[in-house]
Amino acid sequence: MKIIEVHNYDQLSKKACEIIEEQVMVKHDSVLGLATGSTPLGTYKELIAGYKEGRTDYRHVSTLNLDEYVGLGPQDPQSYRHFMNEQFFRSINVNLENTYIPNGKAVDLQDECERYEKVIEQVGPPDLQLLGIGENGHIGFNEPGTPFQSETHVVQLADSTRQANARFFQSMEDVPTMAVTMGIRSILKSKKIVLLASGERKAQAIDQLINGYLDEQFPASSLKEHSDITLIVDEDAYAEVKRKG
Repeated sequence: MKIIEVHNYDQLSKKACEIIEEQVMVKHDSVLGLATGSTPLGTYKELIAGYKEGRTDYRHVSTLNLDEYVGLGPQDPQSYRHFMNEQFFRSINVNLENTYIPNGKAVDLQDECERYEKVIEQVGPPDLQLLGIGENGHIGFNEPGTPFQSETHVVQLADSTRQANARFFQSMEDVPTMAVTMGIRSILKSKKIVLLASGERKAQAIDQLINGYLDEQFPASSLKEHSDITLIVDEDAYAEVKRKG
């Protein structure tokens, strides 16, 4: 695991942007695995700025998103499809038909999981997968206890995950209880993984990732088995590791 420590969130976003832009410049038809939530927002803003400055061209890029809430359609402001469209896709020249996100409104969720896994195989797997990490070690929406061999599946969201995402909804009751997510095995198919962690709330998780063991109760530990992973971490998120020396 390559570890890049930066001072703060802004530097983290710029460094992640540099790595993604380099990937697209080297391979114009790259497949990018993308994440949602607050951590990658700064990265997307940097990528948009780079596109507007003429540094990058996304016409031939395809994207695969990690997950989507069950029950939320593409037009729902809280859906991850809406998030990606508004926060990234509509500000660059990517072809929306080449951006893939699970269908949270699918009638048959098991069928949707199987369909999306086939999409991952046919379109990807990602040349570069962007990841965040949950305070409980989740990656994507793979909660503690998820088998490392899991592929795309429906997950019951942990209370801690719902509470962490409640700030995006009007009330806790509005936060979905289930999601469709790429499985751990699906994520590990990616050729390169870039993991972002910012803020003191992620410090314990980063310490466990670096100093802990492989453990299905800590899904991010599965990343130890990947051959090309870069962790970009700011000072607050890295504090516990440094404190232990």
